[in-house]
Amino acid sequence: MAGQLGVLNALDVAKTQWYHFTAIVIAGMGFFTDAYDLFCISLVTKLLGRLYYTEPGAPKPGSLPPRVQASVTGVALCGTLAGQLFFGWLGDKLGRKRVYGLTLVLMVVCSLASGFSFGSTPKGVLTTLCFFRFWLGFGIGGDYPLSATIMSEYANKKTRGAFIAAVFAMQGFGILAGGVVALIVAYAYDQKYKLPTYEQDPQGSIVPSFDYVWRIVLMFGALPAAITYYWRMKMPETARYTALVAKDAKQAASDMSKVLQVELEAEVEKVKKLAEEESHRYGLFSKEFLRRHGLHLVGTTTTWFLLDKAFYSQNLFQKDIFSAIGWIPPAQEMNAIHEVYKIARAQTLIALCSTVPGYWFTVFLIDHMGRFAIQLMGFFFMTVFMFALAIPYDHWTKKANRIGFVVIYSLTFFFANSGPNSTTLVVPAEIFPARLRSTCHGISAAAGKAGAIVGAFGFLYAAQSKDPSKTDAGYSTGIGIKNSLIMLGVINLFGMVFTLLVPESKGKSLEELSGENDGSEDPKPATTVPV
Repeated sequence: MAGQLGVLNALDVAKTQWYHFTAIVIAGMGFFTDAYDLFCISLVTKLLGRLYYTEPGAPKPGSLPPRVQASVTGVALCGTLAGQLFFGWLGDKLGRKRVYGLTLVLMVVCSLASGFSFGSTPKGVLTTLCFFRFWLGFGIGGDYPLSATIMSEYANKKTRGAFIAAVFAMQGFGILAGGVVALIVAYAYDQKYKLPTYEQDPQGSIVPSFDYVWRIVLMFGALPAAITYYWRMKMPETARYTALVAKDAKQAASDMSKVLQVELEAEVEKVKKLAEEESHRYGLFSKEFLRRHGLHLVGTTTTWFLLDKAFYSQNLFQKDIFSAIGWIPPAQEMNAIHEVYKIARAQTLIALCSTVPGYWFTVFLIDHMGRFAIQLMGFFFMTVFMFALAIPYDHWTKKANRIGFVVIYSLTFFFANSGPNSTTLVVPAEIFPARLRSTCHGISAAAGKAGAIVGAFGFLYAAQSKDPSKTDAGYSTGIGIKNSLIMLGVINLFGMVFTLLVPESKGKSLEELSGENDGSEDPKPATTVPV
């Protein structure tokens, strides 16, 4: 195929227009919902333990047994991994738009169903909850490759990185919203029920109606997804899929003429020539793909795996780290609703001061600094600050130094979100051919969720105290918070190393990066930035 299709060039050089912002909001609300649903569970696991596992006369309120805690926390991540692989593949086979609505329906239905988890025993309720959260994760998983690919294929090449990063930045608002919703619900219940602490009155520190608290928090995640469903279904298929994969030049030109509000020629002959060359195209499992994109796929999968292993460990177990340093009081010194409130307040503060600003730092700078530089910088500072927390850990546990711990801990979130947590999503949506783009993004994202699962399950056990008398009920001894933080620092260090395999895609068209500008698909390949 000689040169780029006119409709694709028009998208690449288009000035920033209203449809760009519309696409950011429509795709971004998926990530808002994703983050809300994945992270809100950490706000209510302590409450679930009190409700269903408190033993009469015990000196401390109940907590979820290790396997139950791991299942409740990690099952949605397992579903997400499966959904990323399945919907990523399906997005290349059926089209981005046709699959896009299905993921949203799954998220809405399963968010609501999670709140209606039923059973006559604690085991029954939590088994039902895990079932619905797996399928919730499955829908969330599909949103990763589809939203990133759609935004990538709609954007112009000058600000493409910022637009994809802005879609992902909605995840920060989702995490923040989870904390705010939990704060509001906890405050409302606290005003209605003035209860003593567990130490003062174990039975009186919780009432049966608190069972509604966690259900309301989980169900709220359905609202933003439901609101955007109509507009998501109104979006036309991306021109890159229609022209390069479906080979429908007229439809691509017609759709983008409406979007860009200009007249575009349907280059039927060019697309026919492209279709004739289809037999020479390489597949995902071919030696040719390995030669052209093998190292790129290794780079995107390994860096996302390492990032999520550290990021999800930090995010899902903030409450345990804050409890360990004394920022959240011991469970017996609070009633059930105060515990929810204090955990939500701590996580909301972290999100507001570091998580959300970090995402938007990337949005504003990614097309100036480039993906490679921002990712390397993020991993570097995550490593530095994690070691700064871990090595003098005993210093940070003293009451006078707790604020310093929280500040440095917040900086690790800032640099995660202003670096690899954004770029690991952006780059796979840019560097692979259109017919494999969604699939390769799904593979990269699934590798990330594999890291998140390892982090979520592993940190739960590893962070237990080395002193048997200080471990949580049902857990064996671990390596302690200090050594766990050192381990996370080492993981971030490896993230820096594997970033060297990730190509720089700033300022290039998608076809230039993937090689779809000519019939051989072999322009100058996207090369790794020299260091």
